[in-house]
Amino acid sequence: MLSEVVRVVTTKLANIDYVTLGLLLVTALGSALIVYWRTVEHKSFRDFFDFAFPAEVILHPSARADLLFWVTKKLMMPFLLIPAGVTFIAAMGYATNQSLGWLFGISGPIIDGPAGPVTLILFTVTMLIAYDISYYLYHVAQHRFPFLWELHKVHHSAEVMVGITKDRVHPLDDLMNRAWDGVIPGICFGIWSLIALNPVEIAVFGINVYVIRNILMMDFVRHTHLKISFGPLDHVILSPHWHQVHHSVDPRHYDKNFGLLFSFWDRIFGTQFVPDPKEDLKFGLMDRDVRDYQSLYGLYILPLKKMAGHIVRFFKRRSANVAQPEDRLHP
Repeated sequence: MLSEVVRVVTTKLANIDYVTLGLLLVTALGSALIVYWRTVEHKSFRDFFDFAFPAEVILHPSARADLLFWVTKKLMMPFLLIPAGVTFIAAMGYATNQSLGWLFGISGPIIDGPAGPVTLILFTVTMLIAYDISYYLYHVAQHRFPFLWELHKVHHSAEVMVGITKDRVHPLDDLMNRAWDGVIPGICFGIWSLIALNPVEIAVFGINVYVIRNILMMDFVRHTHLKISFGPLDHVILSPHWHQVHHSVDPRHYDKNFGLLFSFWDRIFGTQFVPDPKEDLKFGLMDRDVRDYQSLYGLYILPLKKMAGHIVRFFKRRSANVAQPEDRLHP
């Protein structure tokens, strides 16, 4: 029985897109080498290794929690998060396709035949923008509404950044984000499927749009200790250092730089913070129970209990407000 469990776990963990993982690791190591080369005068291989993998970061309890959380989430992904994301977008895309088709009397794609390069490029750009504004709005909501914040605190509870910190997201939070992705990206996808594309074209040039977005935004690198900025391009593409500000415990950085790939949403909506390139950041939560989030119980169960507490208190307040007028009538 134990051997069968081990076999299943090993199989699930092995079910990884190694091309994508390789790209992320190459990007991370390349970024570390660039930063090291620019900032260190006397260079050596040992010194680079210590710079890229500092012991105080790699051996931190938060890094250990990240690893345990990453492993356990990988076991869940094939069953929950990936199918859910595809289902929500496909469902909204189909509804949009059918609704607009009925409204305008369109029975099939407007452009016959396979999509050409221009169409695919336009599709990719518009889908990336749709995904990005969708994430920005949900991310702001995570910080504005207490019951959503209890889930999102899992991500912000990381006290060091080790790359896989990007996946330090509660499964329910991930699922709700995927459901929300079904709205704006789903509608965008539905419109495109009516114009020219078959739904399978969600994989552009053989690469999933989610993967393209993750590679472009350097999601792995931005969740490391490497302070990388893009210069003037920072005002269009959110650099790792600008995103790291979002994880900072400095009150000046609270509720800033919500963007995912594009930074101009923050500029448009007044949530942008431009950091000093030399500024050192401290990550984590200021809550007194921050240490409780460095275990699997704290990362999986505690947020659900706190979220339930907010919901219960909300309904109690509603009941009290409804009952209050009657209390006045019947002293």
